[in-house]
Amino acid sequence: MNITVLSENTSSMDNLGSEHGLSVLVEMGDATILFDTGCGTLFLENAEKLGKDLSLVTHLILSHGHYDHGGGIPAFLNINKQAKVFLRPEAFSDLYVKRAEDVLDYVGLPEGLKDSPRLAYTHDGMEVAPGVTLYSDIALSEPVPGTNWGLLMKQEGELVLDSFAHEQVAELMEDGKILLLSGCSHHGIVNVLRDYQKKTGREPDMIIGGFHLHSHVTGRADDAVIDHVAQTLAQTKAEVYTCHCTGLPAYEELKKRLPRQIDYLSGGQSLILS
Repeated sequence: MNITVLSENTSSMDNLGSEHGLSVLVEMGDATILFDTGCGTLFLENAEKLGKDLSLVTHLILSHGHYDHGGGIPAFLNINKQAKVFLRPEAFSDLYVKRAEDVLDYVGLPEGLKDSPRLAYTHDGMEVAPGVTLYSDIALSEPVPGTNWGLLMKQEGELVLDSFAHEQVAELMEDGKILLLSGCSHHGIVNVLRDYQKKTGREPDMIIGGFHLHSHVTGRADDAVIDHVAQTLAQTKAEVYTCHCTGLPAYEELKKRLPRQIDYLSGGQSLILS
């Protein structure tokens, strides 16, 4: 299983661009998976520089309905004529973020995308390719971290806290090894892991994703939250690679607690799970 980060908040190479977003390519024996597309066309530009032909992608998985993960879907559909887009039906909810000074910004998917015939709506436990299963309807064994509280959804004309029903994580299994991919872990990475473990009885060998331990309004998650996340990750014994919405300050704190288990994953970096 070959894993390449096409775009992320940072870049490991001078010739690659970066943005507040995430896009990860996973090449398996029976499928080529694109997990998220970032904000726009940057993932395509970086893929070309990295020698990755995205017209060969067989499945596009959208982790959730925010623009920094699905904004590039229209551009992808223009260059790839075969792949379905696997997303939760709730991904088309009316989604917003409340920023400092009461500024409200729309953060949902591109207008018009809902009309595409290449969308495939998913459900919890849905296998979309050999060894590729999507999990959603994430149960909350503890409250969602406060760094998500500025994210809102509009229901019946009223703004309420986002339920994150549009979020899903992907289990990729090959040659007995398991990769767990999570775009932002808005439910909280602790809830995501506990839900996955309860549903499958399995432990991932590798975890990749943003953990949303940073907020533009409140800043980094407090030490108690980071301690709890570190303790939970330590119990999995998995290789952990985080990025994007974890935020560098929170990552640095996690690295102090898990020096041998966690690393940051930037645009252009590649991993092999075998």
